Amino acid sequence: MTLRMCIASDHAGFDLKEALAEHLTNREDVTVVNLGPESATRCDYPDYAAALARAVRSGEYDRGVLVCGSGIGVSIAANRFPGVRAALAHNATTARLSREHNNANVLCLGSRLIGDVIAVEAVDAFIAGEFGGGRHADRLAKIDALEVD
Repeated sequence: MTLRMCIASDHAGFDLKEALAEHLTNREDVTVVNLGPESATRCDYPDYAAALARAVRSGEYDRGVLVCGSGIGVSIAANRFPGVRAALAHNATTARLSREHNNANVLCLGSRLIGDVIAVEAVDAFIAGEFGGGRHADRLAKIDALEVD
């Protein structure tokens, strides 16, 4: 089965997003669509986080990757969308745990905090990670119950 992924960033995350998009394109088990931006010209991360969150929420993509300077802004913006579980990760371990414990469907990375090698490892761990269910499913149900319009 091919995992359908999308990726987006702001200007601060542009170079890392491009490197990750290339890495994902070279994987045989992933199809990836780059939602922008197309250059490192200043832009606002909420615009790209919202576009990616809507695409994941709609089911058009299975998972997404967002990159900004710290990863914090895109994670806050993406988590505004019901059904989106955006997790800020700093390495492969936190990316894997975001899948295993939280069933995250969006990985958020900070380009000013981690380098390309660690980011690639995090994305690969995010792809490989599988939700553990059990007690984690009970906790996610409680989180879902917190969502309000």
